[in-house]
Amino acid sequence: MNTITLYGIPNCDTVKKARAYLTEQKIDYVFHDFKKQGVPAALMDIGLAQIGWERLLNRKGTTWRKLDAATQASVVDAATAKAVMLANPSTIKRPVILWTAVRVTVGFTPSEWA
Repeated sequence: MNTITLYGIPNCDTVKKARAYLTEQKIDYVFHDFKKQGVPAALMDIGLAQIGWERLLNRKGTTWRKLDAATQASVVDAATAKAVMLANPSTIKRPVILWTAVRVTVGFTPSEWA
């Protein structure tokens, strides 16, 4: 049986809601803190392939808005988005859930998780 891994930042409200939901549903999971443990490049590859960089990159967040204009403008495809997300983990939309070795979702949508 595969272990579910929830990736995110512990003080993110959406991550808190997702963790509470999984706990309430008695779903075992492992929490991976992007800030303390980094962002696994392999997770980024799976996420980019399944979700796409446009959806995985959080352009509405504070971290994105604080990036200089040149860095923001440099993001034009999956490779450049991956580089920015690896360098700035808070630009990744959260939470990222690795359900199986090949299935990943982003964001908290209980109806999709049921």
